[in-house]
Amino acid sequence: MDDGMASLARTLMRVIESNDRDAYGLMAEAVGGTGSRSLRVRLAKVRDARADGEVGGPAEALNDLLDEVRRFAPHTYGELEALAQTFREDEAARAASRVHGPAPARTDAAAPRNGVSGGVFQAPVVQAGTFNGGVHTYFGAPQHAGPPPVADWPRLDTADPTAFGVLRTRQVGDEPALPPYVARDGDALLEERMRAAAGTGGLVLVTGEPLAGKSRTAWVGMLANLPGATRVFAPAAGTDLRGLPGVLRARGEEPCVIWLDELEGHLGEHGLSPALLAELVRLRVPVVATMSDEAYDAHRFGGQARARVLAGVDPVELSRAWTADELRRLSGAREDHRLSDASLWCENGDVCAFLAVGPELWDEWWRARRPHAHPHGHLLVRVAMDLARCGTDGAPVPTRVLREACALYGREAAQAAGESFEDALAWASGVRHGVAGMLVPGTEPESWRAFPTLYRDAVTRPDVPPAPLGLWLRAMDVVRGNPDLQELVVESARSELEEEAEGRPEVGLVLGRLYEAAGRAQYAEEWFRHSADAGGVEAARIVGRALAARGEAAEAIPYLERAAEAGDAGARVTLAAVLVDRAVFWLDRGAEGGGRVAAYYARRLRASLDAVPDTVEE
Repeated sequence: MDDGMASLARTLMRVIESNDRDAYGLMAEAVGGTGSRSLRVRLAKVRDARADGEVGGPAEALNDLLDEVRRFAPHTYGELEALAQTFREDEAARAASRVHGPAPARTDAAAPRNGVSGGVFQAPVVQAGTFNGGVHTYFGAPQHAGPPPVADWPRLDTADPTAFGVLRTRQVGDEPALPPYVARDGDALLEERMRAAAGTGGLVLVTGEPLAGKSRTAWVGMLANLPGATRVFAPAAGTDLRGLPGVLRARGEEPCVIWLDELEGHLGEHGLSPALLAELVRLRVPVVATMSDEAYDAHRFGGQARARVLAGVDPVELSRAWTADELRRLSGAREDHRLSDASLWCENGDVCAFLAVGPELWDEWWRARRPHAHPHGHLLVRVAMDLARCGTDGAPVPTRVLREACALYGREAAQAAGESFEDALAWASGVRHGVAGMLVPGTEPESWRAFPTLYRDAVTRPDVPPAPLGLWLRAMDVVRGNPDLQELVVESARSELEEEAEGRPEVGLVLGRLYEAAGRAQYAEEWFRHSADAGGVEAARIVGRALAARGEAAEAIPYLERAAEAGDAGARVTLAAVLVDRAVFWLDRGAEGGGRVAAYYARRLRASLDAVPDTVEE
């Protein structure tokens, strides 16, 4: 978080703490103006948590809220900054009043008069004889003085599209912020409209559902059909655009384009009006814009001026669900793993949403690990992610396994104890952005799996800790009955754990168990021996018993003795039985040479063994 946002967060927290209903009301109104119910609920929770006396949590939650507002509603962020500045000024005025006392009373009887002459009215004027108590005046963000000179606008070929409304995808290491563009079916129509607008001016509009890829498609259309040196003006929503023609007339020969992502925020008397659009056409400056289907329908039909802006424009429509041709082109885009993942894992053809929602899910999941957030929900998602990393490959994970496997995570499990399993599961499976939750339902009842991009990110990010050793055995339970996935789990474990097995008997034991479950007895025994030779007690018993069962008593005895001396009760019983058999064998050899003592003890041992009931088990 930068210093500016930190200062804003501190001021807004003072607004909440002050119980100033007017100030908080304006703050809530600004956040509500984003249209996001989630943000409104989160702000109310911040206020309630602060009222309940929670320490630390409300401030951190407010920081998260501001970060999201700044990324997705910059105009609202500006309103909050203006509100905070006004509140600071009011605080300073109250502090000065406490130090210097109230202003002296008027000695004349004339009624106070306030007036404005000349210039431009810029702020509220209040007339009163006497003020009692604090006086608060709040108003929205100041109007912009006008668009900056064209020379200050960024060039199209060097502009970062993610700074202009194109949603980022997940990014690891030095990957580009966005994957290569996959052609959409509407690109040919968009190219035609874009080329016409580049020559004569006019509005080019791309519409579609949220997360249909409108901004990326429109941006790529500009790159493909406008000169790279084109200057791009992308005003914040609500910016006064009336001065735009004057700025453009002074541009000389420089090509320009007006970028209005989410056009509904730019319509109105001071925004893109019919008169302004006509003037931009006269200046041969194209306007490239996007709108959601819902916003377009709300503004297109009716007699108001906003409808007249849209009346003569046929939008290029994008569907959120990709067509068969688009999916075929996606399947051929193998050079970027994000696209190949989308081709493999995206369900219902909702490709742009799949690509865009991944970073949001990851960021929310990562921050949920904090004690006052959703540590149990965070852990459930991590269990599902780690199981997928272990090779379950999207196999359904029973709810029971999710619950029980949390115990393998030690400190994280202890931290998660304050949140119930039911609440954690509800949080983790809640649908975000209309796309999916972090946990999505599996193919079997009462089962789950991690959203695909989460565990793919976990594989490629260096800061994600490895899965607990015991989880590999849980992974084998999850894929029981599926030989292909069992083989995948085994090979994933060998690749991940083999180098760690040296000097760590528990690693060899797990690898042995995995190969045993996959029916590969030879490899299983090799890893059990590796574990036993490294000091593993359980593996020593397993190896000893296997050797004894094959009649290799002499080789079995050292393993069994090592396990028996370490306290393994099963090893002690097996060792005794092996030693008895060996004793009888050698006593018989002695009796064959005429040894009466050997024959006597051989008879006694056999009689003892015959007296053991058949039902006795080790």
